[in-house]
Amino acid sequence: MNGLDVRFLGVRVHKLTWGRLIDAVAESVEKDRRWIIANHNLHSVYLYHHDAAVRAFYGRADIVHIDGMSLVLFGKLLGLRLSRLNRLTPLDWIRPLMAEAARRRWRIFYLGSAPGIAARGADILRREFPGLLLEVADGYFDVREDGVENQNVVAGINRYRPHLLLVGMGMPRQERWILENAERVHTNAIFNVGALMDYIAGAVPTPPRWLGPLGLEWLFRLLCQPAHLWKRYLIESWFVCGLFLTELAARGRAAGDQARRK
Repeated sequence: MNGLDVRFLGVRVHKLTWGRLIDAVAESVEKDRRWIIANHNLHSVYLYHHDAAVRAFYGRADIVHIDGMSLVLFGKLLGLRLSRLNRLTPLDWIRPLMAEAARRRWRIFYLGSAPGIAARGADILRREFPGLLLEVADGYFDVREDGVENQNVVAGINRYRPHLLLVGMGMPRQERWILENAERVHTNAIFNVGALMDYIAGAVPTPPRWLGPLGLEWLFRLLCQPAHLWKRYLIESWFVCGLFLTELAARGRAAGDQARRK
């Protein structure tokens, strides 16, 4: 991903489109490489600056794409060449990815969601994509690295030997689990996907897809889950806005200094 990485708000992301993302997944499978494919949104940027394990996870990630129009907007205001095509949220890429996986016979394992939810979502995807090789396990287990339950989960994944591992246990739990277990699972591309399967299974209302490019998915989610998401959207976002204003001022001063030197 050389030449595609940009840094702002204190984090690193890659300017990916869907085509480049699927090419990266295919490369990880074809060359039998283990890559962590992460994503950044406002919530993860906040956690990055407040949680050492989250920082370590993103430091370990091989690819970090943008999940959220707010980051695209902040980047553009800071002078970066970003567009709507660089916003790749799991809800938008999951079905194209499943179609590609069914065509290429990639095995997929989904780890996360409450008992029964992941299985219901998997049934929906298998019906939509005949031939899809997809197994699941719920995310309600003792995640301690050396605990018996975690060892059993890792063993189950390794018996299946998936090409793609999707971990949807919410931030920062899923990032910590991936960080601790990435070298122990036999897979290629590892994704952190949050509540993805909850949406697919209908356990959580899915935002209308036209809201995404407008940057309004957050409002739909907040209205649907106010008790769960109020802090994320009404408190954490102000911290990220502070990062943006600080960086904008610093870039302005740097541009001014450069102009004076000329």
